[in-house]
Amino acid sequence: MYKLFFPAVLFLFSTSLISCNNKDHLGDNDGLAAFSADSLGSHIAQLSSDAFEGRKPFSAGETKAINYIREQYQAIGLEPGNGDSYFQEVPMVKITTHAADQMQVKSAKENFTLKGYDDYVIWTDKTDPSISLDQSELIFAGYGIVAPEYNRNDYAGLDVKGKVVLVLVNDPGYPTNDPSYFKGKTMTYYGRWTYKFDEAARQGAKGCLVIHNTDAASYPFSVVQNNWNSAKLRLDTRGKDQPYCDMIGWVSEPAARKLLAAAGKDTSLFLSAAQKDFKPVPLGISISTHIEVQSEYNKTYNVIGKITGSKHPDETIIYTAHWDHLGFGKPDETGDSIYNGALDNASGTAGLLELARGFKSLSAPPERTVIFLSVTAEEQGLWGSAYYTENPIYPLKKTVANINMDGLNWYGKTSDIIVVGEGQNDLEDYLKDFAAKEHRSISFEAHPEAGSYFRSDHFNFAKKGVPALYTGSGINVIGKEKGYGKKKDDEYNAKHYHRPSDEFNDSWILDGAIDDLQLLFKVGKRLAYSEEWPKWKEGSEFKALREQP
Repeated sequence: MYKLFFPAVLFLFSTSLISCNNKDHLGDNDGLAAFSADSLGSHIAQLSSDAFEGRKPFSAGETKAINYIREQYQAIGLEPGNGDSYFQEVPMVKITTHAADQMQVKSAKENFTLKGYDDYVIWTDKTDPSISLDQSELIFAGYGIVAPEYNRNDYAGLDVKGKVVLVLVNDPGYPTNDPSYFKGKTMTYYGRWTYKFDEAARQGAKGCLVIHNTDAASYPFSVVQNNWNSAKLRLDTRGKDQPYCDMIGWVSEPAARKLLAAAGKDTSLFLSAAQKDFKPVPLGISISTHIEVQSEYNKTYNVIGKITGSKHPDETIIYTAHWDHLGFGKPDETGDSIYNGALDNASGTAGLLELARGFKSLSAPPERTVIFLSVTAEEQGLWGSAYYTENPIYPLKKTVANINMDGLNWYGKTSDIIVVGEGQNDLEDYLKDFAAKEHRSISFEAHPEAGSYFRSDHFNFAKKGVPALYTGSGINVIGKEKGYGKKKDDEYNAKHYHRPSDEFNDSWILDGAIDDLQLLFKVGKRLAYSEEWPKWKEGSEFKALREQP
């Protein structure tokens, strides 16, 4: 018996060791040594240097940026991600607008003018050479939402063809803070201004103006003002039945109050818009203004590298970061006009390169294919990732997960890491498990009303049902007072976000960024050596999309 049993035990023990050795990538340090703060900083410094001219699509800065990323992919040993090419063409149109500096307002009570830039910022997605509003009727349409799952339709019984809708930013849950209606303070996709423009166009409106509010939008009106008479990009939709409003944009809150007063209304109308029985309100106001338009069709590029899976090559894990920024713009107080975008998002692009090096250094190749997708035109409306998810190189049904980076930690090691989009999918739990092993914790964004889950490239994957993870830097920096990271983050947003001063410098401390990247690496590595498929959680607006046949 022993002669029969012992070899069997030995065989089983040996097999178990082999199995563990094949799977120990799930829990050991394999691949972590490839990550380097010096390497990360070098890539950030290069991508955000003045030589790259702010990395705006359709510019010489784009050519430098995408070629740099391709060269790094090749040096790391990634395969081309699009056949024999590292590039995916993204056809787009650049629309440069010259808006009139006045808007005439007429009502039964009074006539007056609003001042461009100070009171309103408008543009168009259309390519007609001239766009005019000529005494177009203005209607207050609440939050501009059609949400059947919440039994909400702000356009019910309303014909807005040829008219302009005035709508509030965010969604009805924000002022009520009622978690049973929409998601309370947590913004849903219906709260995003991009959604409101799209819905107004679907309804046939001639225009859509969003009323700005700093708290509800999560940024001051000065951020909106950066859009004044600037060039914007969108996807080239020629030959497709894609509706657009003639005019879209924002009005300041003081300007909105003037409009309400001219209609004999006050801000109590805003409060009524949060009620479940809200009905749109004609204001008895007409507005007139015009926009001159120049358009240019061209192509920009996503950059894609891959490591082909050894066992399930048709199943993919996709890491994303956007390479683009704003290029040249309005000079700041120092005269600097290059918007370098060091944190936003040279840091994420550099992080993508570190992740690629980590996966290439593994002692055994991943069993699933791992994709490193550096997308274009995020700053213009998430267009590069939108194009990829509409024209996927790898089928989305076979895409296991998306992990996205948009701004890395630049102020040191933290005991926590932020998950943006609490309770969305299982990737959150995977991250929590790996963080706990490093004696770290996960936290959630402090201001879910800002809708950050809908403001970076992972969102386009989520809209197609692909579980997506998006993280932010922790706020509790080791060795500093509690909340030090939030202080640094607030400082960045106030002084450097979308400004020429978003530049890399030697004061950046990147060891915390490496810690965060290694956690994202472990999440992807777990999926790369398994057959599990992360799922959306109950209550997620994206759950049904994944479950569609």
